[in-house]
Amino acid sequence: MQVVGYRARVEDHAALLLAEDGGVTVERLDPGTELSYRLGERHCAGAVESGVPDDDSRADESMVHHRCDAADAPYCAEHTSRWPCARCTGDCGKPIEACDEEHAVYLAAFAPDIVKVGVTRSWRLETRLREQGADRAAHLRTVADGRIARQVEADIAADLGDRVRVPTKIAGFAESVAGPFWDRLCSEYDPLETYEFDYGLELADRPIAETLATGTVRGTKGRVAVLENVGSVYAVDLRDLVGCELDKGPSDRDLQSSLGAFG
Repeated sequence: MQVVGYRARVEDHAALLLAEDGGVTVERLDPGTELSYRLGERHCAGAVESGVPDDDSRADESMVHHRCDAADAPYCAEHTSRWPCARCTGDCGKPIEACDEEHAVYLAAFAPDIVKVGVTRSWRLETRLREQGADRAAHLRTVADGRIARQVEADIAADLGDRVRVPTKIAGFAESVAGPFWDRLCSEYDPLETYEFDYGLELADRPIAETLATGTVRGTKGRVAVLENVGSVYAVDLRDLVGCELDKGPSDRDLQSSLGAFG
């Protein structure tokens, strides 16, 4: 069995996509779910055809996994898709159909005082913010298409940046966005609308960043799952699991324990 993908929780539930013998099943990551897998070797996750299955309790015959044993993980060069907008600054010929849709320019804030600018199609704004695990957000502008949005983003990114790494996000998981920091941003950029998100994690201390698939799911935030295992709380970047072979049974690795484990 191999982890071949993941889904961040937006309106539905977060999940891992697991492949075995060409079929795909979904491991839901609802709060309270018990995971018990040992991680094996990691290699290319191959490719999955079709969409996310409708029935999350069993294999979906419409999904087919094409295995790849290349050593590169999570994907080899053949199975790596490159999004043309990833580093776009608006100096382009709008290469994909979605470029012609109305776009929103936004700020996404992560506790306690990290912020980035981003763009997305207007109808996906709240979804995109939840996918990133934003704690607070501000809708700055709505523009006619993706090219204009990228030009505005590039201007703002010169001051605020347009990327936040997952370890930086995890470092603030037990905190809230600082009020004065957020108030200053809103005063400076005068947003059309603001958002505040609660992921229900209820963390007293910062979770330990770790790669494992054993424990009780406390919840998810963006692409990070929070697991409780033997009294300690861990933050798992789901992308770090993609490509890993899984064996059923609890992890037998020695893991760092949080201070709460000794309380």
